Amino acid sequence: MHEKILILDFGSQYTQLIARRVRELNIYCEIHPWNKCPELDDVKGVILSGSPFSVRDSSSPQPDLSAIRGKLPLLGVCFGAQFMAHNFGGEVLPSTIREYGRANLSSVDTNHILTKGMSVNSQVWMSHGDTIKTIPDNFKIIASTEDVAVAGYHIEGEDTYGIQFHPEVYHTLEGAILLKNYLVDICGCSQDWTPNSFVDETVNSLKEQIGNDKVILGLSGGVDSSVAAILLHKAIGENLHCIFVDNGLLRKNEFSQVLDSYQGMGLNVKGVNASQLFYDELKGLTDPEAKRKAIGKVFIDVFDAESKLVEDAKWLGQGTIYPDVIESISATGGPSATIKSHHNVGGLPDYMKLKVVEPLRLLFKDEVRRIGASMGMEPSLLGRHPFPGPGLGIRILGDITPEKVAILQDVDHIFISSLKEDGLYDEVWQAGAIFLPVQTVGVMGDERTYENAVALRAVTSTDGMTADWSHLPYEFLAKVSNRIINQVKGINRVTYDISSKPPATIEWE
Repeated sequence: MHEKILILDFGSQYTQLIARRVRELNIYCEIHPWNKCPELDDVKGVILSGSPFSVRDSSSPQPDLSAIRGKLPLLGVCFGAQFMAHNFGGEVLPSTIREYGRANLSSVDTNHILTKGMSVNSQVWMSHGDTIKTIPDNFKIIASTEDVAVAGYHIEGEDTYGIQFHPEVYHTLEGAILLKNYLVDICGCSQDWTPNSFVDETVNSLKEQIGNDKVILGLSGGVDSSVAAILLHKAIGENLHCIFVDNGLLRKNEFSQVLDSYQGMGLNVKGVNASQLFYDELKGLTDPEAKRKAIGKVFIDVFDAESKLVEDAKWLGQGTIYPDVIESISATGGPSATIKSHHNVGGLPDYMKLKVVEPLRLLFKDEVRRIGASMGMEPSLLGRHPFPGPGLGIRILGDITPEKVAILQDVDHIFISSLKEDGLYDEVWQAGAIFLPVQTVGVMGDERTYENAVALRAVTSTDGMTADWSHLPYEFLAKVSNRIINQVKGINRVTYDISSKPPATIEWE
């Protein structure tokens, strides 16, 4: 068992970032809803997240910290800091000016164990509508800004701390210093959560869990399912049966190229071309969710039929990762907001009597890539952009036909190939093309045309939760547009999407 940091989630948009920053320091952590605190065995310290609630609201979270405070190191961030100040004898009031965005520390105790190594005037990130007005006598202020007197405090006589700013976000420039001080010097974590240790422990655990049973795993060509497959292969070898389904909605030549790559890695994999089954089920559908469900239904049908050809299979392998798990549980312990239906969590039909094994369910996407690299997987596979489960089915707005798929595959191929040729692919988090449900007037030669339009989409991000549009060079976009219009019959107009998430999403459907 690894030593563990527990993060209690009060619904903050930044909670996953806290966990990722902890993991980057090679320390294992888990996120749990504030009202579903697990057993504290092996827990070295606890972090209280921020929240959209105000501590002054009667409906705000009211955690019982009696089993934690004074017994384990405790760090409150934003709401967490305000909650402790409010409930332990201080006063929290509405801010006269909403404190959001960049701020600078006007004073910081550089000798204090939590803030040592930080600098006066260091930039921090604020995001709160309340402020800590007064604190009890046993609270010691260890950091302030011009507008926030209590930007950081320590409850004397115990390892309990609160900070009003967010050390986990990129804009808090010395946030990593504070987190390391807390995790290593205060909590005493040994930083032993490494890719190599994860691989060794997971392979041994899978061997014990599965024994000589057979496992079926659906490969998608993406990073998650690929790394999950290699881990399972290391544990059970030929008893892992991989199925790679061509739904007719993959990128150009992707089915054959990825299948060859998997076979080159020694995986026991079977390719199944089921394109026509998907096209038949999708015929005439235009609603995005209806298309998702149709794609999911046919995939399950095909996967189930292929699974039955593997005698005595008892397990279903999935590439579920930690954000999928977290998103299926809200901070209040109830159902979360609607999750798009192609996510891995849930969705296994009752008639498929298979137990589920998910070797990556504790990992974030960046950790999955590091695990894959530690096992010697090809950088080209690990560095692939995310691709939606329904594939091009949700990048064709309106009804789907084989003709539209072929056109979009050609457009997408030119766009992605050009990004790679110009050394821009790795600067972009995700890129693709969208087939628009409109036709536009154009001129080709001496003739007017009335043909299709496409949109190109490229974003920068770290985890897909937020994203900005990629500021690709005008010269590059001009070259790509020219190539698409000249080489792809049926396209006479190319647009570029400059929307950020939020308010837009990365995919159009």
